[in-house]
Amino acid sequence: MSVSDRFTKFLTNIQITDDQKSKGAERRQAVVKALNSHYWGSSSDTANSTYVGSWGKLTRIRPPRDVDVLFSLPSTTYDRFQQRTGNKQSQLLQEVKGVLAAQFPNTSIRGDGPVVLVPFSAYNVELIPAFALQGGGHWIAMTSGGGHYKKADYQAEAGAISASNTASNGNTRDLIRMMKCWQAYCSVPMKSFHIELTSTGFLSGWEYKGKSKTYYDWMVRDYLTYLISQADNDVFAPGTNELMGLGSAWKSRAETALARAKKACEYEANQAWGNAGDEWQKIFGTDIPKYP
Repeated sequence: MSVSDRFTKFLTNIQITDDQKSKGAERRQAVVKALNSHYWGSSSDTANSTYVGSWGKLTRIRPPRDVDVLFSLPSTTYDRFQQRTGNKQSQLLQEVKGVLAAQFPNTSIRGDGPVVLVPFSAYNVELIPAFALQGGGHWIAMTSGGGHYKKADYQAEAGAISASNTASNGNTRDLIRMMKCWQAYCSVPMKSFHIELTSTGFLSGWEYKGKSKTYYDWMVRDYLTYLISQADNDVFAPGTNELMGLGSAWKSRAETALARAKKACEYEANQAWGNAGDEWQKIFGTDIPKYP
């Protein structure tokens, strides 16, 4: 029995299955094929698109959440909508919605953009229509305030996760997956993107970075300590340097989880495996085994 055994099993339990990956790919392809046919005159079901979010960063967990897909529209479409008056971004999203609604009748637009939601029985595709920028990144359509375009750099975001994961010998993606499990199980009011940014920030200075899963009990404990210290601080999006406030609505849940993680680490050190498992399950649920 060991800490490594417990966390290896935990990470296996929350890893999405090959079947789930295939279903996600099928849903992406169905949506992209419809858009390529309309906008590019192409029959391809993958061209002009890429996974973003957890699917693009390889930080997905089970059960799968929405499949985030970026679709690049032709520059001629941008030019066409620039000739219009009113909220051009809303009109753009409505047009994309209309193209998809012909194939998927329940298509809807979420909030103030930039997402067009395509519901499926298993899980949804969150499509982000965008225009590629010459210097890198994309314009995405925001409908609030009369409409505007906002720069996003999904490639830079994924690159930051990949670089951190390489530098930490795989710690980064493991930590993000585990803390997303905590986020879901304990209903933590924190964005997944903020979990990613604070995870890379934490690991950049963690003294045990790159160590094996034997250190993962300490990694969870120390990340929570770091996270609490970041309450009401700001983080920056890779590529665009967009400033985002972390807030503190999640802080009390992080403090509760930290107290339990500290107990669990003490139990692990004393080889009180069941007691440690009880504490971990209060944080992560039964995906983490009570006994290694």
